[in-house]
Amino acid sequence: MTTKPLAFILDLDGTLVDTLGDFVAVLGLTLADLGLPGVDRGFVERTIGRGGENLVRQTLAHVGAKPGLFDHAWALYQEHYAAVNGAHAAVYPGVVEGLELLRATGRPLAVLTNKPAAPARELLRRKGLDGYFSRVFGGDDFPRKKPDPLPLIKTCEALGTAPGRTWMVGDSRNDAEAARAAGCPVVLVTYGYNHGEDIRAVPALRHLDRLDEISACVRA
Repeated sequence: MTTKPLAFILDLDGTLVDTLGDFVAVLGLTLADLGLPGVDRGFVERTIGRGGENLVRQTLAHVGAKPGLFDHAWALYQEHYAAVNGAHAAVYPGVVEGLELLRATGRPLAVLTNKPAAPARELLRRKGLDGYFSRVFGGDDFPRKKPDPLPLIKTCEALGTAPGRTWMVGDSRNDAEAARAAGCPVVLVTYGYNHGEDIRAVPALRHLDRLDEISACVRA
């Protein structure tokens, strides 16, 4: 039986906010600036989740860009993302209700995302979600990103809770692998991005169709 949680760590993209449209738009602008062909929405959905740098590298490889273009492309991507951030994104149904339920437990909530910290915090602010979280950490806050366990371990330290009493809530195998390696119980939502794979095949305490279903897990 899993011990009841003392804190919650939540992923951002694909868990709290549907940001696929933002990524599609930003990559389209970046590739156009570089004179490269665009990529389709399906490619972006399968590729996001391991940080913006990885997304840009994979996209350049996919469109056959010449070697050595990454630094320029990454600078353009960051510039466009700052302008687009949240414009084509929407909070998932059940997220606000779920965050209200979690906040009502009195346990601290943190966001841990592979997105760089500054745009992550700005996205939360623009979508009215920033007030729920005592900590927000991005992919550039630690030397390594999920699925490495280090970001979860450091987030637990910041929250002052043991990993075994801190639940990770995410949408992908990255979140599950990082949580397992860190010793955190994991809950997975079924509606996010998991590199084209069925997230229900990834072991977890529970698979949720909406975040507000998490109250049943906490009470169990």
